[in-house]
Amino acid sequence: MSIMVKVLVVEDVASERQLISDYLRSEGYQVVAVANAQEALQQIRNDKPDVVLTDLVMEGMSGLELCRQIKKNPETQKLPVVACTSKNQELDKLWGMKQGIDLYLTKPFTREDILRAVKSVVLSPSS
Repeated sequence: MSIMVKVLVVEDVASERQLISDYLRSEGYQVVAVANAQEALQQIRNDKPDVVLTDLVMEGMSGLELCRQIKKNPETQKLPVVACTSKNQELDKLWGMKQGIDLYLTKPFTREDILRAVKSVVLSPSS
């Protein structure tokens, strides 16, 4: 029996949110998709996802800020966060990792990229 892995997708662009959600659902993941970091924090409290996949550049609270909030809360600090972003400079990656991003994925991405990223953080021994 496979355990349903719940992925919270945080992406302000509706088409990308839909695309990522479809990729994940096609592999049997349970997906909750929200448009911003505030909604994401609400979902994390209510829904306890297994992994968060977030855009970094969003209106209001950024994905990095969201990650910091997740990592500084003792209840959610072990929650893996995958950044999915168009910011692909080495410096952006380093900064992201410093903020607690577990895996950094740059756009444009493929279906395989998304699935590999989620799989790697969900199956990692640290979880």
